[in-house]
Amino acid sequence: MIVRILIWNIFDSKTAIAELEEGLPELAPPSEWIWSEAGERFGVVLFAEELPEGVGWARDLIGDEPDIYEEFDTVPS
Repeated sequence: MIVRILIWNIFDSKTAIAELEEGLPELAPPSEWIWSEAGERFGVVLFAEELPEGVGWARDLIGDEPDIYEEFDTVPS
């Protein structure tokens, strides 16, 4: 399984966390949308083979590619 972490710095963006929250689709657990308490960063942690449509929606709303996009393979237990 692939784990993806995408993070946008939105402190200088016109997009607010509240605006993002309104349109975010539900993600299958354990994937989660994440953001900092100060509202400076927004992101997603995905446990999926493909990116869901909501990632494209967030990218379009923010108007930028993620500042951090990392992919990891899970370690079998």
